[in-house]
Amino acid sequence: MHCIKKVTGDLFWVGVNDRRLYKFEGVYPVPKGVSYNSYLLLDEKTVLFDTVEKNHQNKFLDNVAEVLQDRTLDYLVVQHLEPDHSSSILAITRAYPKVKLVCNEKTIPMLQQFFNIDRTENFLVVKEGESLNTGKHNFVFLMAPMVHWIEVMVTYDTTDKILFSADAFGTFGALNGALFADEVNFERDYLDEARRYYTNIVGKYGVQVQSLLEKAEGVEIRMICPLHGFVWRRNLGDFIAKYELWSKYQPENIGVMIAYGSVYGNTENVVDILSTKLREAGVKTAVYDVSVTDSSEIVAAAFQWSHIVFASTTYNAGIYIKMDELINDLVAHNIQNRTVGIIENGSWAATSGKLIRQQLESCGNITFLENTISLKSSLKKEQLSEIDNMVRSITDSIIKPIAKEKTAVVTNPKDFFNLTYGLFLITTKKGQSDNGCIVNTVMQLTDNPLRISMAVNKANYTYDLLKTYGQFNVSILTNDTCFDLIKNFGFSSGKDIDKFENIPAVKRSANGLLYLTQACNTVISAEIENTIDFGTHTIFIAKVTETINIS
Repeated sequence: MHCIKKVTGDLFWVGVNDRRLYKFEGVYPVPKGVSYNSYLLLDEKTVLFDTVEKNHQNKFLDNVAEVLQDRTLDYLVVQHLEPDHSSSILAITRAYPKVKLVCNEKTIPMLQQFFNIDRTENFLVVKEGESLNTGKHNFVFLMAPMVHWIEVMVTYDTTDKILFSADAFGTFGALNGALFADEVNFERDYLDEARRYYTNIVGKYGVQVQSLLEKAEGVEIRMICPLHGFVWRRNLGDFIAKYELWSKYQPENIGVMIAYGSVYGNTENVVDILSTKLREAGVKTAVYDVSVTDSSEIVAAAFQWSHIVFASTTYNAGIYIKMDELINDLVAHNIQNRTVGIIENGSWAATSGKLIRQQLESCGNITFLENTISLKSSLKKEQLSEIDNMVRSITDSIIKPIAKEKTAVVTNPKDFFNLTYGLFLITTKKGQSDNGCIVNTVMQLTDNPLRISMAVNKANYTYDLLKTYGQFNVSILTNDTCFDLIKNFGFSSGKDIDKFENIPAVKRSANGLLYLTQACNTVISAEIENTIDFGTHTIFIAKVTETINIS
């Protein structure tokens, strides 16, 4: 019996859920199961996007038949050839012999390797940027090699602005009746699984993910349909911002992830003391026992936190077995941009610390704390100062640079008198591309330190940039601001035009962002510290870094 879900008026989810799978790819535990997503479009021509794992193909075929009714299947778009998405291709070609397989040139030899398909007349080979019109809809194909196989491509529907994203933006976990991410408490119940999915499946290929994100930036996306997990139709910017951080190997949270391997509890004891002292110093911690917690969870946590401490006993003159597996996993997944501390233990020859460091030195931009703690069997009272030194090194690396960077340069406190009801131009950027939008809600929150808040509609392209860049300027507009300027920044999208192309009266502030030098009385530069979700809008809480008086 069929189980289908409507995505849009003519697009249907025809996938399946798998709650009996023990380990995804035979490696990663999936206690919440996993979904294999497939989507079927009813246009003048019918289009199926990928298939499902073969153990579930009977349910899948029932779903497809139910949506098609008495129609045939015209196209099967093969975005990713990994068998969890492709192993029902033969079943589809047998059920619908005239179906054309839409794929790229790297897909064909792999199709033949897996399935011995040799009917080349059934292939429609597409290249980067080529399109397929099916009546009402027009689909553009974008290559996404190594996200996460070499043949991967994604598909963009220019009509409904839907990105069929293959394995990108996927999540572990069965759908359990819900289809859209906004139907569940995603941050509470699924964000950890989304992070674990990304870091372990795609994490090694940050450069390739960045390339795909840059392609996606050039189009308006109203919905994302991945091959695993929920469909995204709201708050897309929040999830895309996570991918920006993960693919750049930038931490989500400032704090310390501690992973330890302990045989008889002595190394664990040191970790408990260190974690307690860090918490007392105001530093957040997350602690994992490598013998108990699956490596995939710790890899995900390493991508989440800014600092990592590895504490390992020495085992057979090497690294403790489960710790060694974790370190190898992190190196394989290309962990970068982290500050790392090391605690080693050995009853006669403590070598684990040196070996851990040697392996991690092959990763990019790893900063090692110099005060490695070396134990002989157990912690001695006189070594408590070494833990204090590590805590001090960690807090210094977290707190002092941030405090220095956030010192505000305020020309005149009266500049804030201009923060009344009105209109404001918010400017930020991505790479070398500047963008801005008009908002009507900016206010001062506190005087010491100087903080402001502003509300930005999530539908704005500027909102997406704010989430990733983290800094912005507020140009407070004057009463005589011309309508053309407001129309330029308020009624068009930075995805479609360069909003600053015909705006000559601009300069850059100390943070490198543009601000208006006309139609503006004051400029406030700020750095985002926190966000509050209010449905259609997000409130950004930011610390002021500079003010400029224009009038």
